[in-house]
Amino acid sequence: MRSKDISILIVDDNLHFIHRMAILFGELNDRVQIYSAGSYEEALKQLDSRKHDTVLLDINLPDRNGIALLKKIVERNCQCKVIMLSNNSADYYRRQCKKLGAIHFLDKTTEFHLAPSIVTEAVLNSPHPHTQC
Repeated sequence: MRSKDISILIVDDNLHFIHRMAILFGELNDRVQIYSAGSYEEALKQLDSRKHDTVLLDINLPDRNGIALLKKIVERNCQCKVIMLSNNSADYYRRQCKKLGAIHFLDKTTEFHLAPSIVTEAVLNSPHPHTQC
């Protein structure tokens, strides 16, 4: 990958899914730092406390939806790459999320295993450093 640690924030209220993703990224490279948040508000705190190269963001969160958080990330001009996750992979959600700035949309049930390669590609091809939100 690259010599610097890669910071990934996983925003999902399903701890089993977060654990599964952490295992996938751990197999990829030991320089990956995984952080997690189980809600919109917790994710904002994580984004305020450190910069992240990538945010894996579930649409369904307990306090507000992930689309609202995606809008907030874009509004704050965070330079992190956002990959949306959902069990509802309807074309409407895919189009809306991409239009709002997500670089990718993954079905959590059938495509989650693609996340490490998508993150690697996005971070390696990033033209400049990311700013903290």
